[in-house]
Amino acid sequence: MNFLLNHPLAFFVITLALLWIASRVGTYFRKQSQDEGMDEEHFKLILGATLTLLGLMIGFTFAMAVSRYDQRKDYEAREANAIGTEYVRVDVLSAANAAELRALLRDYLDQRILYYTSGDSERLRQTRAKTSQLQSELWSEVTASVSAQPSAVSALVLSGMNDVLNSEGYAEAAWRNRVPLAAWILLISIAIYCNFLLGYGAHRKTSMLLLVLPIALAISFFLIADIDSPRSGVIRVDPQNLESLADSLRPH
Repeated sequence: MNFLLNHPLAFFVITLALLWIASRVGTYFRKQSQDEGMDEEHFKLILGATLTLLGLMIGFTFAMAVSRYDQRKDYEAREANAIGTEYVRVDVLSAANAAELRALLRDYLDQRILYYTSGDSERLRQTRAKTSQLQSELWSEVTASVSAQPSAVSALVLSGMNDVLNSEGYAEAAWRNRVPLAAWILLISIAIYCNFLLGYGAHRKTSMLLLVLPIALAISFFLIADIDSPRSGVIRVDPQNLESLADSLRPH
Protein backbone atom coordinates (compact mmCIF):
# COMPACT_ATOMS: atom_id res chain seq x y z
CA MET A 1 0.00 0.00 0.00
CA ASN A 2 2.81 2.42 0.86
CA PHE A 3 4.43 1.70 -2.50
CA LEU A 4 1.24 2.65 -4.32
CA LEU A 5 0.80 5.83 -2.27
CA ASN A 6 4.35 6.83 -3.17
CA HIS A 7 3.66 6.18 -6.88
CA PRO A 8 0.40 8.02 -7.69
CA LEU A 9 0.23 6.87 -11.33
CA ALA A 10 0.38 3.20 -10.32
CA PHE A 11 -2.17 3.98 -7.62
CA PHE A 12 -4.49 5.44 -10.27
CA VAL A 13 -4.29 2.32 -12.44
CA ILE A 14 -4.82 -0.09 -9.53
CA THR A 15 -7.76 1.81 -8.04
CA LEU A 16 -9.41 2.21 -11.46
CA ALA A 17 -9.22 -1.54 -12.07
CA LEU A 18 -10.35 -2.35 -8.52
CA LEU A 19 -13.37 -0.04 -8.63
CA TRP A 20 -14.44 -1.22 -12.08
CA ILE A 21 -14.21 -4.85 -10.94
CA ALA A 22 -16.36 -3.98 -7.91
CA SER A 23 -19.06 -2.58 -10.20
CA ARG A 24 -18.92 -5.65 -12.42
CA VAL A 25 -19.20 -7.91 -9.38
CA GLY A 26 -22.30 -5.97 -8.35
CA THR A 27 -23.76 -6.51 -11.81
CA TYR A 28 -23.02 -10.23 -11.58
CA PHE A 29 -24.71 -10.57 -8.20
CA ARG A 30 -27.78 -8.72 -9.48
CA LYS A 31 -28.06 -11.14 -12.39
CA GLN A 32 -27.75 -14.11 -10.03
CA SER A 33 -30.21 -12.67 -7.55
CA GLN A 34 -33.71 -14.14 -7.52
CA ASP A 35 -35.11 -11.09 -5.73
CA GLU A 36 -36.95 -9.29 -8.51
CA GLY A 37 -39.10 -7.36 -6.06
CA MET A 38 -36.31 -5.14 -4.76
CA ASP A 39 -37.57 -1.85 -3.42
CA GLU A 40 -36.07 0.60 -5.92
CA GLU A 41 -36.82 3.66 -3.79
CA HIS A 42 -35.04 2.33 -0.74
CA PHE A 43 -32.14 1.11 -2.87
CA LYS A 44 -31.70 4.55 -4.45
CA LEU A 45 -31.85 6.10 -0.99
CA ILE A 46 -29.07 3.80 0.27
CA LEU A 47 -26.99 4.39 -2.87
CA GLY A 48 -27.40 8.16 -2.61
CA ALA A 49 -26.49 8.18 1.08
CA THR A 50 -23.41 6.03 0.43
CA LEU A 51 -22.28 8.25 -2.45
CA THR A 52 -22.77 11.31 -0.25
CA LEU A 53 -20.61 9.74 2.46
CA LEU A 54 -17.98 8.93 -0.17
CA GLY A 55 -18.00 12.54 -1.39
CA LEU A 56 -17.53 13.81 2.16
CA MET A 57 -14.66 11.38 2.72
CA ILE A 58 -12.95 12.46 -0.50
CA GLY A 59 -13.31 16.13 0.48
CA PHE A 60 -11.99 15.43 3.97
CA THR A 61 -8.99 13.46 2.67
CA PHE A 62 -8.24 16.07 0.03
CA ALA A 63 -8.24 18.78 2.71
CA MET A 64 -5.82 16.69 4.80
CA ALA A 65 -3.45 16.29 1.83
CA VAL A 66 -3.57 20.00 0.93
CA SER A 67 -2.93 21.09 4.52
CA ARG A 68 0.15 18.85 4.66
CA TYR A 69 1.35 20.20 1.31
CA ASP A 70 0.96 23.77 2.57
CA GLN A 71 2.82 22.81 5.74
CA ARG A 72 5.77 21.51 3.71
CA LYS A 73 5.84 24.75 1.69
CA ASP A 74 5.70 26.82 4.88
CA TYR A 75 8.62 24.99 6.49
CA GLU A 76 10.68 25.33 3.30
CA ALA A 77 10.22 29.10 3.49
CA ARG A 78 11.04 29.13 7.21
CA GLU A 79 14.19 27.10 6.62
CA ALA A 80 15.38 29.53 3.94
CA ASN A 81 14.66 32.45 6.27
CA ALA A 82 16.57 30.84 9.15
CA ILE A 83 19.65 30.12 7.01
CA GLY A 84 19.59 33.61 5.47
CA THR A 85 19.28 35.28 8.88
CA GLU A 86 22.15 33.26 10.33
CA TYR A 87 24.30 34.05 7.29
CA VAL A 88 23.96 37.74 8.13
CA ARG A 89 24.35 37.35 11.89
CA VAL A 90 27.83 35.81 11.66
CA ASP A 91 29.11 39.33 10.86
CA VAL A 92 29.40 39.92 14.63
CA LEU A 93 32.13 37.27 14.85
CA SER A 94 35.74 37.60 13.81
CA ALA A 95 36.44 37.74 10.07
CA ALA A 96 38.03 34.27 10.02
CA ASN A 97 35.20 32.62 11.94
CA ALA A 98 32.55 34.43 9.88
CA ALA A 99 34.16 33.29 6.61
CA GLU A 100 34.32 29.69 7.81
CA LEU A 101 30.69 29.70 8.93
CA ARG A 102 29.51 31.28 5.68
CA ALA A 103 31.27 28.60 3.64
CA LEU A 104 29.67 25.88 5.76
CA LEU A 105 26.25 27.51 5.47
CA ARG A 106 26.54 27.65 1.67
CA ASP A 107 27.44 23.94 1.56
CA TYR A 108 24.60 23.18 3.95
CA LEU A 109 22.18 25.16 1.80
CA ASP A 110 23.21 23.17 -1.28
CA GLN A 111 22.50 19.92 0.55
CA ARG A 112 19.08 21.13 1.65
CA ILE A 113 18.19 21.99 -1.97
CA LEU A 114 19.29 18.49 -3.01
CA TYR A 115 17.02 17.05 -0.33
CA TYR A 116 14.00 18.74 -1.92
CA THR A 117 14.90 17.93 -5.53
CA SER A 118 16.53 14.49 -5.37
CA GLY A 119 14.42 11.50 -6.39
CA ASP A 120 17.11 8.84 -6.16
CA SER A 121 17.11 6.93 -2.86
CA GLU A 122 20.90 6.44 -2.80
CA ARG A 123 21.52 10.11 -3.56
CA LEU A 124 19.05 11.04 -0.87
CA ARG A 125 20.84 8.83 1.65
CA GLN A 126 24.14 10.53 0.83
CA THR A 127 22.51 13.94 1.12
CA ARG A 128 21.16 13.14 4.57
CA ALA A 129 24.57 11.89 5.72
CA LYS A 130 26.30 15.01 4.40
CA THR A 131 23.64 17.23 5.98
CA SER A 132 24.14 15.58 9.36
CA GLN A 133 27.90 16.05 9.05
CA LEU A 134 27.54 19.72 8.14
CA GLN A 135 25.17 20.28 11.06
CA SER A 136 27.80 18.93 13.46
CA GLU A 137 30.47 21.12 11.89
CA LEU A 138 28.27 24.21 11.98
CA TRP A 139 27.37 23.71 15.63
CA SER A 140 30.97 23.02 16.65
CA GLU A 141 32.22 26.07 14.77
CA VAL A 142 29.60 28.44 16.13
CA THR A 143 29.95 27.27 19.75
CA ALA A 144 33.74 27.63 19.54
CA SER A 145 33.42 31.11 18.01
CA VAL A 146 30.88 32.31 20.58
CA SER A 147 32.93 30.87 23.45
CA ALA A 148 35.98 32.79 22.21
CA GLN A 149 33.96 36.05 22.06
CA PRO A 150 31.23 35.73 24.71
CA SER A 151 28.70 38.57 24.54
CA ALA A 152 24.99 39.17 24.25
CA VAL A 153 25.41 39.97 20.56
CA SER A 154 27.40 36.83 19.74
CA ALA A 155 24.77 34.79 21.59
CA LEU A 156 22.39 35.77 18.80
CA VAL A 157 24.58 33.80 16.40
CA LEU A 158 24.22 30.73 18.60
CA SER A 159 20.46 31.22 18.77
CA GLY A 160 20.31 31.67 15.00
CA MET A 161 22.20 28.44 14.39
CA ASN A 162 19.79 26.66 16.70
CA ASP A 163 16.95 27.96 14.49
CA VAL A 164 18.74 26.66 11.38
CA LEU A 165 19.07 23.16 12.81
CA ASN A 166 15.53 23.14 14.21
CA SER A 167 14.04 24.28 10.89
CA GLU A 168 15.59 21.26 9.16
CA GLY A 169 14.00 18.96 11.72
CA TYR A 170 10.59 20.60 11.30
CA ALA A 171 10.86 20.29 7.50
CA GLU A 172 11.77 16.60 7.77
CA ALA A 173 8.81 16.00 10.08
CA ALA A 174 6.47 17.78 7.65
CA TRP A 175 7.63 15.52 4.80
CA ARG A 176 6.84 12.46 6.89
CA ASN A 177 3.41 13.84 7.85
CA ARG A 178 1.18 12.07 5.32
CA VAL A 179 -2.49 11.17 5.12
CA PRO A 180 -2.92 8.21 7.53
CA LEU A 181 -3.08 4.77 5.96
CA ALA A 182 -6.30 4.04 7.88
CA ALA A 183 -7.98 7.00 6.16
CA TRP A 184 -6.98 5.62 2.75
CA ILE A 185 -8.28 2.15 3.62
CA LEU A 186 -11.61 3.57 4.78
CA LEU A 187 -11.91 5.77 1.68
CA ILE A 188 -11.17 2.96 -0.76
CA SER A 189 -13.49 0.56 1.10
CA ILE A 190 -16.40 2.99 0.81
CA ALA A 191 -15.58 3.58 -2.87
CA ILE A 192 -15.59 -0.18 -3.56
CA TYR A 193 -18.94 -0.52 -1.77
CA CYS A 194 -20.43 2.36 -3.78
CA ASN A 195 -19.31 0.82 -7.07
CA PHE A 196 -20.70 -2.54 -6.00
CA LEU A 197 -24.08 -0.95 -5.26
CA LEU A 198 -23.97 0.93 -8.54
CA GLY A 199 -23.35 -2.30 -10.44
CA TYR A 200 -26.00 -4.12 -8.44
CA GLY A 201 -28.58 -1.49 -9.33
CA ALA A 202 -27.84 -1.62 -13.07
CA HIS A 203 -30.76 -3.10 -15.03
CA ARG A 204 -29.14 -3.39 -18.44
CA LYS A 205 -25.71 -3.90 -19.88
CA THR A 206 -24.14 -0.56 -19.16
CA SER A 207 -20.44 -1.40 -19.32
CA MET A 208 -19.37 2.07 -20.42
CA LEU A 209 -21.59 3.84 -17.89
CA LEU A 210 -20.19 1.67 -15.11
CA LEU A 211 -16.74 3.09 -15.93
CA VAL A 212 -17.79 6.69 -15.22
CA LEU A 213 -17.69 6.51 -11.41
CA PRO A 214 -14.49 4.39 -11.23
CA ILE A 215 -12.69 6.83 -13.53
CA ALA A 216 -13.88 9.87 -11.57
CA LEU A 217 -12.90 8.27 -8.26
CA ALA A 218 -9.54 7.03 -9.56
CA ILE A 219 -8.68 10.54 -10.78
CA SER A 220 -9.68 11.97 -7.39
CA PHE A 221 -7.53 9.41 -5.57
CA PHE A 222 -4.64 10.10 -7.94
CA LEU A 223 -4.81 13.84 -7.21
CA ILE A 224 -4.94 13.31 -3.45
CA ALA A 225 -2.08 10.78 -3.51
CA ASP A 226 -0.03 13.05 -5.77
CA ILE A 227 -0.39 16.05 -3.47
CA ASP A 228 0.33 13.85 -0.45
CA SER A 229 3.45 12.30 -2.04
CA PRO A 230 6.20 14.89 -1.51
CA ARG A 231 8.95 13.20 -3.52
CA SER A 232 7.47 11.08 -6.33
CA GLY A 233 4.36 13.03 -7.27
CA VAL A 234 3.82 15.50 -10.09
CA ILE A 235 2.84 18.25 -7.62
CA ARG A 236 5.91 18.84 -5.46
CA VAL A 237 7.27 21.46 -3.11
CA ASP A 238 9.89 23.27 -5.15
CA PRO A 239 12.66 24.79 -2.99
CA GLN A 240 12.16 28.20 -4.57
CA ASN A 241 13.10 30.12 -1.42
CA LEU A 242 16.19 28.01 -0.80
CA GLU A 243 17.30 28.31 -4.43
CA SER A 244 16.74 32.06 -4.40
CA LEU A 245 18.78 32.32 -1.22
CA ALA A 246 21.56 30.19 -2.72
CA ASP A 247 21.71 32.49 -5.76
CA SER A 248 21.96 35.57 -3.57
CA LEU A 249 24.72 34.04 -1.42
CA ARG A 250 26.76 32.70 -4.32
CA PRO A 251 29.96 34.77 -4.79
CA HIS A 252 29.76 36.89 -7.95
